[in-house]
Amino acid sequence: MRVAVELLDDEGLEGLSTRAVADRLGVRMNTVLWHVKTKARMLELMADAVTGEVSLDGLPEDPGQRVREIGRRLRAAALAHRDGAALIVGTYPAEPNTLRLSETLISACVDAGSSDRDAAWTAWTLIYFVLGLTQEEQAAPGPEENRLSAAVETGDYPMLRRVLPHLGVGAFDERFEFGLDNILGHLRR
Repeated sequence: MRVAVELLDDEGLEGLSTRAVADRLGVRMNTVLWHVKTKARMLELMADAVTGEVSLDGLPEDPGQRVREIGRRLRAAALAHRDGAALIVGTYPAEPNTLRLSETLISACVDAGSSDRDAAWTAWTLIYFVLGLTQEEQAAPGPEENRLSAAVETGDYPMLRRVLPHLGVGAFDERFEFGLDNILGHLRR
């Protein structure tokens, strides 16, 4: 998985294949397939490996702050890898690192006073938000290529034009914290 994640960092999801991993390892593709069986399985294991980079050590005592910090750390782990968020979003691993993160996140929500149902749903909402925004951030064009601004300026979109300064590619950190506040506001009640 280490070599597969290195290949992801170098080539992105589009350049990732079991054959490319085999080539990088200097082995036959059948050797890779013997270990992972399919590309889909390889992607699940890679997603779990990236999720495993989320340290759960030294989390805040306050459960609401613990939930926020897990979200921040998940975002950082995904951002650390080219197409990291897209990799995780495209899989559904029931693997140790993913389960450990989910266990810690849901436990923090319960410790903050959520019912079991609300804790589970808050955790999944947070994960979907973190990965969705991070995927957008990783796919965003550079500041010199602002397609959204050009499209809004040439069309009949007065409200979009009005809020455009708040949708720029440089606002991801602020948008992330705003999203955390909105998703986790109920934990303070």
